[in-house]
Amino acid sequence: MQELEKYIKSYFDLDSSGIKILSSFFTIEHVAKNEFHTKFGARNAALSFVRSGHLRVYRQDAKKEVTQWIASPREFVTDLSAVMFNQPARWNIQALTDCELFTISKSDYDQLKYRIPEWNDLEKLFLAKCFLILEDRVFSFISMTAEERYHYFQEIRSDLFTDTPQQFLASMLGITPETFSRIRKKSVS
Repeated sequence: MQELEKYIKSYFDLDSSGIKILSSFFTIEHVAKNEFHTKFGARNAALSFVRSGHLRVYRQDAKKEVTQWIASPREFVTDLSAVMFNQPARWNIQALTDCELFTISKSDYDQLKYRIPEWNDLEKLFLAKCFLILEDRVFSFISMTAEERYHYFQEIRSDLFTDTPQQFLASMLGITPETFSRIRKKSVS
């Protein structure tokens, strides 16, 4: 749990007692490769910090499967609407590798505001950071070509380009697997 406490300290402005309280709500969870952390429509909401491994956040409809994100070590992963609004999960979250997570359940998450006096402010900052990541992602889709997105994500998320199946990365970048393959081939030569 020291690793979790260290990350919490870097992410949230909490004193050591607040860090201890917050980290005490998390439990270690192991999710084997191909198992689901969250399934679409489920009501077992949880917020997890990825200690090791990769998880794919995606949705499948009758026509296609769309990868929204691939969570890596030192990132949080959740179905936000399930945790924040107690709604059925809108996303599948599946392990691409064996994963070790620090997980807090929805019911424990709801208790934080009673145990940590400054939690409401901290939660706002946490959600604002999530929103900034989303803004950057939307901006990349609006302003960059497929090739620019590929290179940008390769630069900031290089681990994914060796550990993740190509079709999932292509989907996450909003390009076809063929375009992804063409850009990758061009980049290597």
